[in-house]
Amino acid sequence: MTEEKKTESTGKMNILDLLKNILPFVLPYRWLISVTLALTLVGSLMAQVNAVVLDRAVDAINALIQQPEFSWGSAVRILTTISIILLGKEVVAALVTFFQRYYGERMRILVSRDLSVNVVKRMLSFRMSFFTSEGNETGKLQSRIDRGIMSLSNTVNNFFIEILPLFTSAILALILMFMANVYVGLVALCIVPIYFWVTNIQAKRMKGGRRGIFSGHQAVSQSILNIIESITVIKSFNREKIEAERQADIQRTMTDLQLNTRKQSYMFNGLKSFLEQIGTVLIIILTAYLVLIDYPGMTIGKIMYHVMLFANVSAPIRQLHRIYDDMNDALIYAEGFFGILHADDEVENTGKHHPAEVKGDFQLSGVDFTYSNGTQALFDVSMHIPSGKITALVGLSGAGKSTIVNLLDKFYHPDRGSITLDGVDLSEWDTQWLRENVGLVLQKNHIFDGTIEENIKYGHPDATHEEVVKAAKQAYIYDQIAQLPNGFETQALQLSGGQQQRIAIARMFIKNPPIIFLDEPTASLDAIATEQIKASIDAIKAGRTVIIISHNIGQIIDADYIYVLKEGHVVQGGRPNEVYQQGGVYKDIFDASARSMNVDKIANTIEGIK
Repeated sequence: MTEEKKTESTGKMNILDLLKNILPFVLPYRWLISVTLALTLVGSLMAQVNAVVLDRAVDAINALIQQPEFSWGSAVRILTTISIILLGKEVVAALVTFFQRYYGERMRILVSRDLSVNVVKRMLSFRMSFFTSEGNETGKLQSRIDRGIMSLSNTVNNFFIEILPLFTSAILALILMFMANVYVGLVALCIVPIYFWVTNIQAKRMKGGRRGIFSGHQAVSQSILNIIESITVIKSFNREKIEAERQADIQRTMTDLQLNTRKQSYMFNGLKSFLEQIGTVLIIILTAYLVLIDYPGMTIGKIMYHVMLFANVSAPIRQLHRIYDDMNDALIYAEGFFGILHADDEVENTGKHHPAEVKGDFQLSGVDFTYSNGTQALFDVSMHIPSGKITALVGLSGAGKSTIVNLLDKFYHPDRGSITLDGVDLSEWDTQWLRENVGLVLQKNHIFDGTIEENIKYGHPDATHEEVVKAAKQAYIYDQIAQLPNGFETQALQLSGGQQQRIAIARMFIKNPPIIFLDEPTASLDAIATEQIKASIDAIKAGRTVIIISHNIGQIIDADYIYVLKEGHVVQGGRPNEVYQQGGVYKDIFDASARSMNVDKIANTIEGIK
């Protein structure tokens, strides 16, 4: 990890680090930078025109008044000249400001887009463990990304639209003040470092509060997301009041942090405004004194000249506290955002093994696995999953069955031991190629925002409509789709839970992989649908490596071999009948399943009909 990335991960990013990190996203738009810089220079020159014109105008009018005979012709010429120059300057300034803000905003939008695209691409390359780690919950990740992009794009906006023009104007104003009078220029220059010193103290004092607000925003986002996801349970138990109070507690904590931070901010801002006013007073007094003592080059017009130039010097000071607040917010949010973008250790490891044929013979030897929260899920697990056979993983909830499937699909990597596929260590397999050859159906499958056809084709993007129809028929969902007004163009999210599960199974059928992982594939289906899907799955099982996790004894008993797990250990293994005769966990699960189904009464009912 580079020194720059170490800075980000340790949470000690400074403004220089921020600019270094954001620079690669700005440099592709060099032409916009060039245009903005040119416009900035022109705009800064325009900002000095009022002071120069007022200086000359005051002296010219003063000289005109002191003449023995007042000449209206001369006065009209002076006023006409002033009007033309000032109005012309305003027209030019308006055009410059328009294009400067337009191109600056364009760059901000483009940079925001690139930041968003890059962070999503980066996250898609991460291991599954990243998304299950503490602090990476969905709501918190979303908050880190959204606020990171917003604050970083605002940084670009602040720099090219706010800071750069203001400071260019301030530097030009200071140069003009020194050219007019060194003493006045020194007074103006001395105020600036004092102001920056106070601003730096403000940033250090408020950094802890800003971090607290950042964490609070993440907590709020996660809390709201949890409420939305759990709304059915909340309402069914009448727990709206409890959840509302819990959210109120989080918001109260956030409010206290925000009020305390704002209180400190306003105190420092008041001090800085006082410093600015002191500078203006000193400039007026010193310039007036130099005029009174008839200092060379100092006229009455120079009083207004220096006051207006100092206003251009102090303009960045007036804006700096707001921009500096935004920059410091950006530092906090950038740490979280670039922490994602530069998390090299989270990138999924992928090998180069890319065989033409995948047989599907798995071998696990002495595998241990612990989740990121410290829970050890597997202990010294060894098993052989032969090619072309059906292997069932049986056990109570939490036994480690789904963890094994996750390891076989390279979602996670074992802490100890080895896993091979067709004799090659799984870590050496090309991850993308491996998953192209694996079909995975879960108890709860994700349905994407899109049509039914788009969701089925997710398993094979190049599939034809005829292939989609065939997969839908295999999943016993075609007849229901055909009855919908829009057919396969219906939005998939409008379907029931059971229908969505069949769409996920159709997605697996259209992929047609040599290896199939089934984790409670019919858990959310009714009895008839379960039987239909079982028939379809039985048909696709032929000649493939199938690993099935199910509490349905009708699916388990069809397996060629079963492994029984208990609390992360393999405690039994063999053919279903053999393991049943051994007694133990499998017999207990089998008998309990039979009793829960009232098998005796079902058999008697069927016998009575006969």
